[in-house]
This record gives sequence, structure tokens and C-alpha cells, in this order.
Amino acid sequence: MKLRDIIGNEILSQISSDHDKSNKDGYPFVSDLRPGSTMLSVLKVHSKRIQEARDGKKFLLMTLSDRTGAIRAIDWFNAEQNDSRLEQGTVIRISGKVVVYEDRTQLNVDSDGVQILEIGQYDPERFLAITNKNIPSMYDALLSTVNGIGNEHIKGLLIEIFQNDRKFVEKFIVSPAAAKVHHAYKGGLLEHTMAVAELCQFLALKYSESVDGELLVAGALLHDIGKVYEYALTPTGIDRTNEGELVGHIPMGIEIINKAVSRLTGFPRYLQIEIKHMLLSHHGEMEWGSPVIPKTTEAILLHMADDLDSKVAQFREIEEREFSGSTSAWSNYDRFLNRRVFMKNRKSGD
Repeated sequence: MKLRDIIGNEILSQISSDHDKSNKDGYPFVSDLRPGSTMLSVLKVHSKRIQEARDGKKFLLMTLSDRTGAIRAIDWFNAEQNDSRLEQGTVIRISGKVVVYEDRTQLNVDSDGVQILEIGQYDPERFLAITNKNIPSMYDALLSTVNGIGNEHIKGLLIEIFQNDRKFVEKFIVSPAAAKVHHAYKGGLLEHTMAVAELCQFLALKYSESVDGELLVAGALLHDIGKVYEYALTPTGIDRTNEGELVGHIPMGIEIINKAVSRLTGFPRYLQIEIKHMLLSHHGEMEWGSPVIPKTTEAILLHMADDLDSKVAQFREIEEREFSGSTSAWSNYDRFLNRRVFMKNRKSGD
């Protein structure tokens, strides 16, 4: 069976059209901006804060973004007024001059260059990036992995969730893996899940004497399934749902597994507990959001594979977002990684 057999051609056609990255509204994307040009575009406020220059004059420092990247913007004219009326996530029509400052592309905002837009006044596709990978091909690879599992109980559970539950599948293939940190785009959850599963397949071979490989791969495929209901795609990008805020993806993932097991006959209790332990512990530490720490070999390997893929994705996405149009060898400080990122193939001048 393939993804087409589960969700049908109509939804697949929509996914294919989502990969169209053309500029439908005529406004340039961040990736189109070049120093020395004047610009009028539609961007989203990613962050903002009031700063004070040496002469005491206040200015508003903003990071503005769309699906292609982010740009620093400076408002010298209406700093306090715009600080009070703009919030994180506000969509604005903005005009100004694109310059280079401290080796980075920067937008110097015009005196009357900020106009707040409401839903319906802009194309929401400007803010919703999608995986560069082929969604049907990734999902077909997931189903192939499931069908290759020999343990009939594990295989049956995975089929129940990833094949028999059409509504879940329709959400899973387009869900993001996060709102900001990594794989924060349409199809990001599927991309991240398959990367973790592939890492776990390698680790299962490397440590075959100590690891139940099929259990480990099952944990990889299941570890983030609760994110299907934790995040929602909205006109301004990705938001956390009320359920996501109140419950979180780990408990929701456990609930999905419990419901799937209840529809199966003779599923071993010990196996259900081991799978649930992998989900509960995959963040690695209680202070990182796991109710328990990993206490089986499969659980610790899943945590490490999950962390590895998320960290590599964060480095990649910072490089793609911040180094476009910049000659700097270093990124801005990233609060999620707690560091700046060095682009080793850049000329730092040292």
C-alpha cells in the first residue's frame, strides 16, 4: 500500500501544488532583497525590542520574516509607537531601504513605512514554508519500513496508526515538527520522523547485540505522533493548539497509542509499556520535558537520534535563514542552541 491508496488523489494533488514557491502576490520575499534597493513587502514580526542609541535616541530593532528567511529591520522614526502596536506574529506591509550594516543585510524602515494587515489582506502562503523533500515518497518509505518489521504485534500497531487511521495520516503528512525550533514547516514532522527512523536503523545494526532493532525503529516512528494535535497551520504560520499548550505532544502521543492498542487483539502488555516508555523519555531529561528519563537501551538511543536530527536541522536552518545576503562568518546568538553558529566555508577575514 502507498500514501495514494490511503488519502486519495485529491489531497495528493493539493500537496503537490503546495510546493509551488512562486510569488503569487507580487511582493518580494526576504530571499529576494538586495542591498542598495528600496522595497515594499509583506513580512511578519518575528521579534522586536526597543533600543537606545549612544545619543539617547530610541529605535525599534525588529526581526521580520517570511517563509524564505528573516531580515533585521530598524525603525528610527516611530519606535515607541510601533513597539506598542506591533506584537510577535503581526503581519505588516513595510517599506524602506535595504542596506548592509555590520556585514548583515538590514532594512531601514521609512518614516511611514509600517502598516498592519489583517487576515484576508495578505497571502498566508507567504509565511508557511514546506519541506523540500517529496512527501508521498517519504510516506511510502515509512510504510515500507513498517511492512519490513517481522514482529507482528509491533507491525500491527504501526499499521493501525499509520495506515488504517486515515484522518491521522492526513494530518501527519503536513504537520510541522515545531513552531520555531526545528523542522517548523509543512511536512516537517514527517521529514524529522523519517530521519530519526533512519538513524535508529543504523544504530540498531551497530548495537545489534544490545538492541531490539524493530522496537527501536517503532519508537522512532511513533515518538512525535502527538505533534499532529499539538500544532496547527494558520494564516500567519504555525500556532500551538489549546490542547498542545494544556497537554503537550508526549501525553497526546501516549493517548494515540492506547487507543490503537485497544483496537488490537492480544497486544502484549510488556510491549505496550516499552513503547510508551520510549515516547515518555525521548526528550532525555525531566527538565527538557520528559516525565521520565530513558531507562532502556532503545529509549536512550531514540533520545540521542532525536536530539541529533533536531540539532543538525537547527544549524542548517540558521545558516539558511541568516547567511543569505550576509558576508559575516557568524550567526546571531541563538537562544535555543545557546550559541552563535560559525559558517566554516565563509571567509571570516582571520
